[in-house]
Amino acid sequence: MPPPVSLSVVCLIILHCEVVVFDSVVKGVVSPSAGKDLEYVCELDSDTKTKQKKRATSSFAESVLTMNMETCSTDSQSHVDAGCDLHETLEIEKSSQAVMTDNDKLLESAKKCKEQNDEPEDQTQTSLPICDEDTKGITYKETPGIIDAHVPVEPSNGEKATESASPDAKLVKMTCMSTEMSGTNLSSSVNTSNTHNEDVEMRPASPACKESLPSNSPACPDLQEPGSRVDPMVVEPKPLVPNPEAVEDIKDKDEVTPMETDDKEEQNSGADAFVPENVVETESESDQTQVSSSESKQVSVEQKEQEWLGTPIKELRRMPQCGQSLPHLRATDNHKVLIRTDLLKEGQVPLPYPSKYRDSWDDMTVKMPCSDKNLFPVENEDGSVVQSRWDLIRSALEGECKSSLDIKDAILSYNTAKRWDFTALNYLCTEGMENEEVQHLFNVTLPKMMKLVLNTPKICTQPIPLLKTRMNQSLTMSQEQIACLLANAFFCTFPRRNSRRSEYGNYPEINFYRLFEGSSSRKIEKLKTLLCYFRRVTESMPTGLVTFTRQSLSSFPKWESSKKQLTRLHITYKGTIEDDGYGMLQVDFANRLVGGGVTGMGLVQEEIRFIINPELIVSRLFTEALDHNECLIITGTEQYSEYSGYAESFKWKANHKDEIPRDGWERRCTEIVAVDALKYRNFMEQFQPEKMIRELNKAYCGFMRPAVNPENLSAVATGNWGCGAFGGDTRLKALLQLMAASEAGRDVAYFTFGDEELMRDVNALYKFLKDKCVTVGTLYFYLKQYSNVVSKHFKRPNISLYGYIYDKVNTNTDPEPSPSDSNLTTAPSPCPADCH
Repeated sequence: MPPPVSLSVVCLIILHCEVVVFDSVVKGVVSPSAGKDLEYVCELDSDTKTKQKKRATSSFAESVLTMNMETCSTDSQSHVDAGCDLHETLEIEKSSQAVMTDNDKLLESAKKCKEQNDEPEDQTQTSLPICDEDTKGITYKETPGIIDAHVPVEPSNGEKATESASPDAKLVKMTCMSTEMSGTNLSSSVNTSNTHNEDVEMRPASPACKESLPSNSPACPDLQEPGSRVDPMVVEPKPLVPNPEAVEDIKDKDEVTPMETDDKEEQNSGADAFVPENVVETESESDQTQVSSSESKQVSVEQKEQEWLGTPIKELRRMPQCGQSLPHLRATDNHKVLIRTDLLKEGQVPLPYPSKYRDSWDDMTVKMPCSDKNLFPVENEDGSVVQSRWDLIRSALEGECKSSLDIKDAILSYNTAKRWDFTALNYLCTEGMENEEVQHLFNVTLPKMMKLVLNTPKICTQPIPLLKTRMNQSLTMSQEQIACLLANAFFCTFPRRNSRRSEYGNYPEINFYRLFEGSSSRKIEKLKTLLCYFRRVTESMPTGLVTFTRQSLSSFPKWESSKKQLTRLHITYKGTIEDDGYGMLQVDFANRLVGGGVTGMGLVQEEIRFIINPELIVSRLFTEALDHNECLIITGTEQYSEYSGYAESFKWKANHKDEIPRDGWERRCTEIVAVDALKYRNFMEQFQPEKMIRELNKAYCGFMRPAVNPENLSAVATGNWGCGAFGGDTRLKALLQLMAASEAGRDVAYFTFGDEELMRDVNALYKFLKDKCVTVGTLYFYLKQYSNVVSKHFKRPNISLYGYIYDKVNTNTDPEPSPSDSNLTTAPSPCPADCH
């Protein structure tokens, strides 16, 4: 009979049909001369046991069995030595047989688990890790035969591995045993090369032995939860007898997330993590694609859920679906229509009304460049001192313009008193565009633009009324008429509009001379965007109408006594008002002189909107500065350009084809309201009751439509109104706009322009107020009380507005909150790009 052999060695041989000997286990048990005897045992047992064990391929079973063998060998070392008799050996074999019985049950459970998961049968042998000897400890080498092998790396100092720093991990305990001797090195058929396996999932900075799978055995109380990360730790040795029910438990867990690798490789998880690599590779390509698609969809849904909060935006009302039927378009005392309404047809350029030019030169209408009263002071040989300015314009624009210098000479010929700078225009034409674009500009686009100017008396035949302060007046004109007026603005033909000291000092600038000045990249990109518009309309004139309405309200709600409940809110930090708020009432964060710095250096929210929708710019021709109770509503403008960036980073990107449907008056269903916020010198100023009332009334004026039923009103698409250069607090302005929209009967789609924290804060307070049924009046009462609190401070108090509201609603009493009531502060949030 051959000498006695460690039972762990025998078990490993039976399982894998290979001579795998862990010398760290055999030391002191098998003598160096026992090599031949080991081969004899291999031959003896391989015939009877190999077929029975060959199909056990689950990496879970193998890893657990391996540790059982090691535990068994540890116990055996205290009883077996090279000189023990046969009786002692038989007793040890009997005790080991019980362990083998448990292992057989576990193997059967593993096979059932794999069959239920439609795993293919094992087609090749798997390989166990090989333990290389070291005087300090054990280093596990990588094994290409096992997918997701957990490879502990030995510490450089030989000490035991330390616990991972991950706070979320559930620890699975096992022991790394060190050897006491070196020198015995039994050969093995396993490949012990150091070739790296791309599927190895763990290369920790602090090396450790790691259990591959969770177990609910009493011997392993610290279980890994689904989705948690596994961090190893070193504990005292314990007998590890796996519970067969653990295999069934794995099937019930959707996913076990492995520890993240240092090189950020993609991790295997779930059932596939416990299948040998060659089995995973045999999966059908369609199954892998299906799993990948499912995971991608799940991630996509989670990301979308995090990008917005509140009511889904698709549930908010939009035009034209929610709009009421429009009456027949006709001119009235408070609605001027500049086209023939009786001949209005879809797809055809509307005809102007009246058919012949009607001149007017008074303080109620726009002074047109083609008016006979538009005289220019000159000194002729006959002694005359005035001349028709329109004659000078025609003479200048009937010639050819082949360069930016020709444009400059033409404009200055009828603006002789000016010394305007044309650096930006010259740079654009010489450096800012491709040669083909420059040729098209001077050979095609500019001649057609000049023709539009020369045809002004034929296109704009009716005097254009001024939308003056304290007026409720509407003006509807065709897109062709707007193109004609903007071409006049490009060539700076409008009289009395070049000085703040003129009669139009309370109106915005309309002539484009300031766009041509300087060398700022802002000017270059603005000119590119405007020339895109002119190229579009001169190649194919749009056929729609645009309506401009100045709304002035004389009465406003009593905010403190309002019983209105808050309407629905959708809030997101992604998207833009113009793209995602289509069909809604889109808020222009306006200057009281509408358009702000669109013809100058300005390039924030309002200016960008006016540049990409250039038909908005014509409102500057006839809209006087807005008062506190007024707004300007523009319906029907079209977007012609796409862009990127903001302010200094603004870039014209490409031509944009507007697909927004038209209403019964042939207007695009794009409604934009210009409401101007207050500009604050001091941050605390905006919390004064009179300032909050002003902002509430201004927003309410923009949102309210007295003659329209609430169910026919679209939602309001807005954002951080007046919170940039104007110094507004984003959290206060969000509440004020929500209150005004609720009073007007409109839902709100709020775009925070990248401020994710603001999105969460506003939505949390909104949900809290809705749950508590807080009305608009009650909310205003709390704002007013907060104003009394902050008025006692010369500097910003350490009391949050939202924290104060939470406290007041919860306690329903009047005490002042302590500074620790909320983590929020009254300091303004970092200003997102898209606000001012």
